[in-house]
Amino acid sequence: MSRAAVVCGLGGALPATAVTNEELAAQLDTSDQWIRTRTGIGLRYVVAPGESTSDLAVAAGERALESARRTGNDNDTEADVDLVVLATSTPDRPCPGTAPGVAHRLGLGTVPAFDVAAVCTGFVYALATAASMITAGVARRALVIGADTFSTILDPVDRTTRAIFGDGAGAVVLRAGESSEPGALLGFDLGSDGGGADLITVRAGGSRQRSTGEPPAEGDQYFAMEGRPVFTEAVINMSESSQRLLDRVGWTPADLDKVVAHQANVRILHAVGEQLGLEEKQIVVNLDRVGNTVAASIPLALSDAAAAGDLVPGHRVVLTGFGGGLTWGSAALVWPDIEPVTQP
Repeated sequence: MSRAAVVCGLGGALPATAVTNEELAAQLDTSDQWIRTRTGIGLRYVVAPGESTSDLAVAAGERALESARRTGNDNDTEADVDLVVLATSTPDRPCPGTAPGVAHRLGLGTVPAFDVAAVCTGFVYALATAASMITAGVARRALVIGADTFSTILDPVDRTTRAIFGDGAGAVVLRAGESSEPGALLGFDLGSDGGGADLITVRAGGSRQRSTGEPPAEGDQYFAMEGRPVFTEAVINMSESSQRLLDRVGWTPADLDKVVAHQANVRILHAVGEQLGLEEKQIVVNLDRVGNTVAASIPLALSDAAAAGDLVPGHRVVLTGFGGGLTWGSAALVWPDIEPVTQP
């Protein structure tokens, strides 16, 4: 046995405002059928005016900490969390990072807290970062959050991106434990390709655009994505990353009970399953109810699946994501006996 990071708490949070496909169709040149056929999405949630990424991150963090208390693995409380890692590409401000404020609002004192920006792969990157710090002995108990409010950076007249993205947050608590325990993170596979940076981007607002001294070109302040090449890259990289990880931990696709992939598009999810030789029942899908929530996507899908009983203790699980950067990553674990805390 060796020291490992063990998942012991899980929580999720969504804004109060739901937006249906029919509501989008009343504003844009689209329809429920057009959106469902191309994405599989029927509903998404968006923040209210003045609501930010940190608000959702705090709510998800509180619920993950409550879940960890209910799990009852030990006598730890939220005060014992000694690390916060927040995955987001929509921070409250360009500076400072959002994580320290989240830690403060959660009453965690002066623990180290920082942001990780890997877009839709952000949660897997944050999970790997926190797990590495636990196995190295730098931290004993960590709160890992994925939170994004992409509704704040979408072009209001772009029917494609507005149909796809929703806001949300999901979080897990990790504790130091043994690699033989259920919930232990058994391995990771991470990668990137900066040659594809322009495929998923916000062109304005950073140092490159600001250093010109010129105002941004029209539309450059909004999120942009090249749909067809992103589809191809997502399928290839999530499939290959998952297979590399399976080889690393000694599993085969047939050993898997569930794959919890980034919830980008239902056709991408099914294509990844086909590449790995999986049945549809092995692929967790919740994007029909929440849309693409970026860094929140994987923990929200975990939370929904666990709450619905589709993910049960003992299941062999692979998490896999793909996002801007380009970035991709996967993680493996045997699902533990934990009770997720989601919307009240």
